[in-house]
This record gives sequence, C-alpha cells and structure tokens, in this order.
Amino acid sequence: MESVKTLELRVKQCIINRLGLDVSADEIEDDAPLFGEGLGLDSIDALELVIAIGKEFDVAIGDDDMGIFQSVNRICEFIRTARPEL
Repeated sequence: MESVKTLELRVKQCIINRLGLDVSADEIEDDAPLFGEGLGLDSIDALELVIAIGKEFDVAIGDDDMGIFQSVNRICEFIRTARPEL
C-alpha cells in the first residue's frame, strides 16, 4: 500500500503534467481549491483532468463525480474509495 503523501504527490504531478502548469508539486496545497482563486483552472482543464486521472489511476469519473476536482485531497479521497489498494 502506498503512503498517503505518495498518492497526493502522484495526483499533483498528474495535474501539472497534463495541464502543462509552471508550478512544482510543492506549490500546490493539498486542500487548496484547484479552480478560481486556487490554481485558476477552468472547465476545459476539468475535462483534461477527467482523462488524466482516469488513465493514471484506472478509475472511472462520471458526471456526478465532478465535485472531486475541488482539491487534491478530494481527488485522492475519490481514488482511495475507488481503488483501496492505492
């Protein structure tokens, strides 16, 4: 089983790589908002993240799950629920 920090770091790296962000993983706070005043992501970014997170962690993200993109913590919570072995 992976450590808690490892999953958060993997999620951050996935976000940075998929969206081509010019920030380091250390600059993204686990509970900071990803949209609006947070990282400033928009709806197009959300669609990119559905694909990236889905592929990277082998999880299905449906329309009802879009609230997971509020923060890194929420994404990790979703992944841990869908894939407890991670």
